[in-house]
Amino acid sequence: NIGDGRWTKTRKQRIYHSRVHGTRLLCQALTRLDPVPKILICASAIGIYGNLDDRMVDESQTPGEGFLAHVCRDWEHATDSVNYTDMRVIHTRLGVVLSPHGGMLKKMLLPFNMGFGGTVGSGKQYLSWITLGDVVNAIRFCLTQKTLSGPVNLVTPNPVTNREFTKTLGKILHRPTFCTVSAFIIRTMLGEMGQELILSGTRVRPTKLIDACFQFEHPNLEDALNALLGG
Repeated sequence: NIGDGRWTKTRKQRIYHSRVHGTRLLCQALTRLDPVPKILICASAIGIYGNLDDRMVDESQTPGEGFLAHVCRDWEHATDSVNYTDMRVIHTRLGVVLSPHGGMLKKMLLPFNMGFGGTVGSGKQYLSWITLGDVVNAIRFCLTQKTLSGPVNLVTPNPVTNREFTKTLGKILHRPTFCTVSAFIIRTMLGEMGQELILSGTRVRPTKLIDACFQFEHPNLEDALNALLGG
């Protein structure tokens, strides 16, 4: 889990190897099958774009800078061995997946329910999100849409800032959101991980899904949180 603690040198190596080396080994094995699979869907992440502030980007954007961008770039290249087959390859670039049962949202529920919710850093950093249900639906969609290949952003068309997310979650939970956590505290406690995962943001558009007419079940944040949290 990339968000479980500070990125020490050892942890960064484990993160890199678990994604890149594992995918490369799997793809090398797939090329030796007869017949080879028709499609390979490889997980990736919008972290590949790096921190671009409020600039909107889509699948045409080149990889950015930073540790996560480096991992995601090499992760996607780890499938190169299957390019010499007839396999269709899709790199699902996942945004922040919302579910009350895990991930970011689950971690936020306790402090928000206790009245300690609030913005982090400037609150201006963008959060490109998607519900777990829409992730599953989008992957199923990618399996059946033969025109889709290469990178596909799995995010909703409506990214929000950290401040907007905070206010919406507080509204759904009927809790105040007056607290703030300074960027200095995040950097001091979490170092590079805090900077890239919490204080940085990427405003991402799912152009390929939109052009292929994929229908999001929950494209708007307030509706999504209401559905997830029973508001």
